[in-house]
Amino acid sequence: MFAGLSALVIEGVEDEGNHIQVMARTRDEPMPCPACGVPTGRVHSYAGRTVRDVPVDGRPVMVSLQVRRLLCPARECPRQTFREQVPGLLERYQRRTNRLTDQLGAVVQELAGRAGARLSAVLAVTISRSTALRLLMRLPLPPLQVPRVPGVDDFALKRRHRYATVLTDAETGERIDVLPGRGADALEAWLRSHPGVEIVCRDGSGAYGEAIRRALPDAVQVGDRWHLWANLCDKTLAEVRSHSACWATVNPPRSAGVHERTTRERWEQIHQLLGKGVGLLECARRLNLSLNTVKRCARTERPEALRRAPRYRPTLVDPYRDHLRDRRATDPAVPVQQLFREIKELGYTGSLNLLYRFITQGRAEGERPVTTPRRLTRLLLTHPDRLRDGDTRLVQELTAACPELTELAHHVRDFAALLTPAEGHGDKLTTWITTIRVADLPHLHGFANGIELDHAAVNTALTLPHHNGRTEGVNTRTKRIMRQMHGRAGFDPLRHRILLP
Repeated sequence: MFAGLSALVIEGVEDEGNHIQVMARTRDEPMPCPACGVPTGRVHSYAGRTVRDVPVDGRPVMVSLQVRRLLCPARECPRQTFREQVPGLLERYQRRTNRLTDQLGAVVQELAGRAGARLSAVLAVTISRSTALRLLMRLPLPPLQVPRVPGVDDFALKRRHRYATVLTDAETGERIDVLPGRGADALEAWLRSHPGVEIVCRDGSGAYGEAIRRALPDAVQVGDRWHLWANLCDKTLAEVRSHSACWATVNPPRSAGVHERTTRERWEQIHQLLGKGVGLLECARRLNLSLNTVKRCARTERPEALRRAPRYRPTLVDPYRDHLRDRRATDPAVPVQQLFREIKELGYTGSLNLLYRFITQGRAEGERPVTTPRRLTRLLLTHPDRLRDGDTRLVQELTAACPELTELAHHVRDFAALLTPAEGHGDKLTTWITTIRVADLPHLHGFANGIELDHAAVNTALTLPHHNGRTEGVNTRTKRIMRQMHGRAGFDPLRHRILLP
């Protein structure tokens, strides 16, 4: 039970009810002088220490320890007497055993101040939140090793107000350092003071790119492939929405609801004011709309392009859609209760409320659920080999109704093939950008413009195996840490928790 106190001589154990009292003393062995290192066993006097040990039976353990004050035999030693310590068990001025300190350190490393104090109380070790933070800051950080390929990314301390920069080893994923701010100056100063960096992985941040160029002109910058794909996904969704007037005609027609009528009236009002020469900002003020809404309507040639059809999830009623459609076609006044009884006999296991909602949404008359721009975008961005047969047919039907979508799907597949790094992808990227320039896809033109602004980093991202994914994983872990700490303990404890292994 008290094997952790084997370095001491235990003279007695008493049950005090709310805690366990252990009486112990140090062993009668020579100890080296901390000043000169000469061992001695001559006792000058005795002193008492009271320390806490790990709990037993859910109760705290108090150790009443008797230690010796020893006389140094060396006459030239500046210290005549010294109090002996117990290496591996106790340190100077310490009121907890090392193993209890290690356990509390593991708790505060995961939970920090308030949460760590609450859990420690449950474990029969009472500490305050301030003590928990002090224990956290005493945990040693791993030695800083400058990686050959660091990854750089930013995270928000307070969104839109304060940010910080995290550096990781892009090859191993180890956290290297955390810098306050996300400007170019902080990263440039760090790179200048830590030589040895050859390749830097980063996202599309212009500030980080400028800092690397100033500090390490010969270093290779590697863009992040995930951000390239995420930007292409956004542009693809914008293209699909801009052509919804043609591909949406393949879907079953739906009666105009209140939202659709409101959207049409708003579009007409905006275009009437624009036709009279009224500016966008004045239109927003007169109609009490946001400026982005006015811009979106102004860019749209027809109000039908603004329609966003609802997306329905599969339900238990879907297998009986044909029966419901036939019954309602032959007898439009058939009660829903009657339809419910009929499909119950056919094996329907859902509720009457689900059937009511299915019919009132108009889904009984449709051959298939209405496809939304977001769903069509997801299908276009999915590898064709991973699509189900029904999704493949749906993509073929919708792209056949819109030549621009056919061209869009072709360009998306070509760019996706470049995201697997290989030699020669830099030339293929140049060819892809040239092809995009002549295509009637304005949103992809903006994507190509962004690539050309950081062309060198994108080229290396498509040819070298390095990436910034591990740094993004550290950012995800950092967000969890910040949610636990609620931003109350300041930057230093946050940095400490991020860098602890």
